[in-house]
Amino acid sequence: MELTAQQVEAIVQDAMITAREAAQRALAQHGDADACGFAWVNIWEHNGKKIRANSKLGKALIAAGVRKDYTGAYCLWNPSKLGVQSMGILEAGAYAAAEVFKLNGFTAYAGSRMD
Repeated sequence: MELTAQQVEAIVQDAMITAREAAQRALAQHGDADACGFAWVNIWEHNGKKIRANSKLGKALIAAGVRKDYTGAYCLWNPSKLGVQSMGILEAGAYAAAEVFKLNGFTAYAGSRMD
């Protein structure tokens, strides 16, 4: 089944809301005293098929705010949009967002790095 642009937008928004909730829970539990860093979600495939930039799905992801990165993946940078530098807090959001994408047929992985 091919996703519509509206469905893609809803999935991305759901992933971001879920990421924000997870990051806020982690912040409340652990505070913002972790190593500084970044976190994101890389999206590679949908239903086992590589997502091409010129496809309807690729264009819908880009329209929803997901960008192609240097690895060829679609990347959602800091999906929680939480204004902290704590890598652990941002990772909690990225892992939660990746799960939302996985539940919707995407091959998605959270990534992070220290600053």
